[in-house]
Amino acid sequence: MELSPYLDPAAFADLLAGYCLEVQPGWQVLVRSTTLAEPLLLELQRAIMERDAWCLLRVELPGEGQSFYAHARERHLDTYASLAWEEAKRVDATIGIQAPDDVRSLADVDPALIARSARGRRDLREKLLTKRWCSTLWPTEANAALAGMDLEDFSAFVAAALFLDRPGLGGAVARWGQLAAFQDLLIRRIEKAEELRIEAEGTDLRVRVAKRKWINSDGRRNMPSGEVFTGPHETSATGTIRFTIPSSPSGVEVSGVQLTFRDGEVVGASAEEGEEYLLRALATDEGAKRLGEVGIGTNYGIDRAIGAILFDEKIGGTVHVALGRSYPETGGKNLSALHWDLICDLREGGRLTADGQVIQEDGRFVSV
Repeated sequence: MELSPYLDPAAFADLLAGYCLEVQPGWQVLVRSTTLAEPLLLELQRAIMERDAWCLLRVELPGEGQSFYAHARERHLDTYASLAWEEAKRVDATIGIQAPDDVRSLADVDPALIARSARGRRDLREKLLTKRWCSTLWPTEANAALAGMDLEDFSAFVAAALFLDRPGLGGAVARWGQLAAFQDLLIRRIEKAEELRIEAEGTDLRVRVAKRKWINSDGRRNMPSGEVFTGPHETSATGTIRFTIPSSPSGVEVSGVQLTFRDGEVVGASAEEGEEYLLRALATDEGAKRLGEVGIGTNYGIDRAIGAILFDEKIGGTVHVALGRSYPETGGKNLSALHWDLICDLREGGRLTADGQVIQEDGRFVSV
């Protein structure tokens, strides 16, 4: 089926290699996706090589993930090939492209096995996070269906979220620059705050963020992006938060999640759907019960949830918190094999305040 004419894989690849990663001559760039992202992968090879760098394609076959868990022995779950560590040490940048053939491919896999594999690969993942990296998405029939759209409409939606809905790369880069400038203003307003409070129906959560660094996520790492985030104090989360936007980690539908925190730790957890997965995720390790991130979505070009956290957490008028690992550059210290973003919608009756000052109400920023 034809993709939207607005989602030009060549412009997309140039955005990733240029604006997002700023690939330099001689770099080794590891690119991961599935065979369904072929148009973008081939253009990325071209864009990276034009910058006199190496493009190392790692292309997953349909069914490869299920096959791994079906045949994995203890060695495969608890560690990884030594060559993978050498690769992680030597690459200069990585690009991960979501392009699923089946968004529910791991739904029947025991969540304990997924958590075990995550623990086993934690130091490998942390090593890759020290390099330049970017995550993105290529439209497929599967993720279009999850979003409730046909492939052409979904491709147009993705193009708009990437700011590639107009011809020419320069326009997209300029619009990302405008969003980055807005987010700088937002950070200046909240960076001195001691405490954030999130309020909505079923939600009243407080977290301390004093002296933690706020990050302007302007498309350099995630594409699309549109958020500012930090690492809250690990023992500070207090209260209850309800997540009204569903999440689908590892292809498992999880919705209606409600978490209660005391002294930074989850002391109560429930979900209307996917509760078993939620409880298993919280049991991943000690850090999985604490927050590693709090973020504020600013991308109003993403106006609906599509079932992909990469997009949904950026929706303008939402906030999200992540269970598990902190990003060290924020000053966060929480360690975990888990990093799971959960999204709270403030667009109907919600409020975000910083030291009592309203930052966002009913999904709109106040005086930023």
